[in-house]
Amino acid sequence: MDEARIDAAIAAEERELLRQIAQEPGYFAQVGGLFTGRTAWVNLLLLVVQTALFIASVYAAVAFFGADNPLTALRWGLPAATLLLMAVIVKIAFLPIMHINRVERTLARLATLIALDRDRANGTHD
Repeated sequence: MDEARIDAAIAAEERELLRQIAQEPGYFAQVGGLFTGRTAWVNLLLLVVQTALFIASVYAAVAFFGADNPLTALRWGLPAATLLLMAVIVKIAFLPIMHINRVERTLARLATLIALDRDRANGTHD
C-alpha cells in the first residue's frame, strides 16, 4: 500500500520534472540566465562595458550632429561610429553564450529522458 503511494508520488514528480525540462525558456529568461553561474561576473562586466560604449557613442553622435564645420564633424563622427560598432560587437558576444546554455539544457533533458527510459526498461519504475 505504501509502495503504491510512493510510486505514484515519484511518477507525479517525474512528470512535473519532465514538464519543466521540456519547456524552452523565453528570451528574457535566457538573458537572465547569462548572469548566473561561474561566468556571471564576466557577463556583467561585458554588459557594463557595452552600456558605457553605447552612452559614449550617443554623446559623440550628438556632438557630431551639432558640429558646424566638416573637420569637427569628422572628429566626432568617426568616434561615434566606432564606439557604436564596438557596443554592437560586445552585445553580439552574448549570443553564442545563450546558444551554449540552450544546448546544455537540451543535453540535460536528453540525459534525463534516457535515464528514465533505462529505469523503465529495467523495471525500477511502474
